[in-house]
Amino acid sequence: MKRSLKGKAVPVETTAQDRRHGRVTAAHGRHYVVEADDGETVLCFPRGKKSEIAVGDEVSWARTGDQGVIEEILPRRNLLYRSDQFKSKLFAANIDQLVIMLGTEPYFSEDLLGRALVASEANALRPLIVLNKTDVTAALPAARERLAPYRALGYDVVELSVRADPEGAKALLLPRLAHQASLLLGQSGMGKSSLVNLLVPDADAATREISTVLNSGKHTTTFTRIFHLPEGGLLIDSPGFQEFGLHHLKEGALERAFPEFRPRLSGCRFYNCHHLKEPGCAILEAVAEGSISQQRHTLYAQLVHESEQQVPY
Repeated sequence: MKRSLKGKAVPVETTAQDRRHGRVTAAHGRHYVVEADDGETVLCFPRGKKSEIAVGDEVSWARTGDQGVIEEILPRRNLLYRSDQFKSKLFAANIDQLVIMLGTEPYFSEDLLGRALVASEANALRPLIVLNKTDVTAALPAARERLAPYRALGYDVVELSVRADPEGAKALLLPRLAHQASLLLGQSGMGKSSLVNLLVPDADAATREISTVLNSGKHTTTFTRIFHLPEGGLLIDSPGFQEFGLHHLKEGALERAFPEFRPRLSGCRFYNCHHLKEPGCAILEAVAEGSISQQRHTLYAQLVHESEQQVPY
């Protein structure tokens, strides 16, 4: 049963016998679509005023009339989110892979790319960099040059053109996405929506269906949702964004999230070296000799500075 107050669903108490297992497949505000184990999808609301539910969460939920209430978030393997000094924004939970979508145009942000890679390392996720729009040949050499240092660090970079060679794009990506839970991130304009529509033939229909359930038709491109890939696996699409704060990552986690730092961390003179201005720092020595790029160290220093700001949550 449920009661309503000014048009809003108010979940009533449920018992343990009422509860079912499911996965959160879409989120918009305090509205969540939960997919039950039998494939049924139900609009659910969280128990209580504060919600920390993410797409990809496995949850215990119970039906209350034609809707449901999420009673419990089950243990997570991981949770990816971004944060600034004042708030945090959940991306997704229980993921295996972070797919970072870039384009030859518009000009992509290396700061966002670097932060996404740090987040993937800190959460033990497999990162995959996708360079789209290779058919824009005039911009391709510069994009390749900018990505060369990341290739040198061992990151997997895939080049494709969703528009000019859709079948080639599918052939490159589907084997890398099969049987994985992959979160697709990127700035607006990089071709994320086109890629989703290519990989998931009924993506538009699924988005309209989810939007109807969420009663958010005018927000069809602003909520995170899961698509089931035809060949197996999950693709989690999220809205485009322009900032990727990592205030929640502390210094110890940050230094280990730079793969080029890790082999040198034991070489510093001081065990508690911050790798910023200390004498005998193996990281700074590597920067000086060119084996660690100044750009990457600058990103590290900025992230350390951000982590020292007070986060009130």
